[in-house]
Amino acid sequence: MGVLPRAALHGPGIRGLPAVAISERSLTLEAFLELPEKKPALEFEDGTVTQKVPPRGKHAALQGGIGELFNRFGRPRKLALAFSELRTTFAGFSRVPDVALYLWDRIPRDITGRLADDFREPPDIAVEIISPGQTSNGMVRRCLWFVENGVRAALLVDPYDESILVFRPDRAMVLLLGADQIELGDILPGFALTVEEVFGTLLLS
Repeated sequence: MGVLPRAALHGPGIRGLPAVAISERSLTLEAFLELPEKKPALEFEDGTVTQKVPPRGKHAALQGGIGELFNRFGRPRKLALAFSELRTTFAGFSRVPDVALYLWDRIPRDITGRLADDFREPPDIAVEIISPGQTSNGMVRRCLWFVENGVRAALLVDPYDESILVFRPDRAMVLLLGADQIELGDILPGFALTVEEVFGTLLLS
């Protein structure tokens, strides 16, 4: 996920966005939210506009598979709902986690009771998947930011060594491999998931 150069923020605009007269660090959050959505998603971090790395095969499959694992458990029970590439705006940033899970009673709704468009509270669980070209340190910092700003658990999934780092606001980072259990029962009571099951979503048998 790279910072867009200053030249991209003037003149012709940001990769097809309308031209806006701003510098890298002068755009406000509300002004950013007025920009049209792009693919890959734009994000807003401390005044800077960045763009996510386009997902490749393993990343895309894991993103869909993890969301499905969460929803298979959480949705029938009306316990939680997981979203892929959902814009979440809180703590002055606007980020798009690969998977964002919200407990059922925290999902924003409109006046009709249907799902709302804007999510202005942190998810309960955020999942990020490392893509080629992304640095592990940068993704670790991202997950630390999540748990420092209201996210109850952040998972950093590495498809290349099939490991998962788990971040919590009140405990040390944990590295999980193979048959290790991903402990999320305090957030999703009764939910059980191992690292092997996560990476099993890549199998095409």
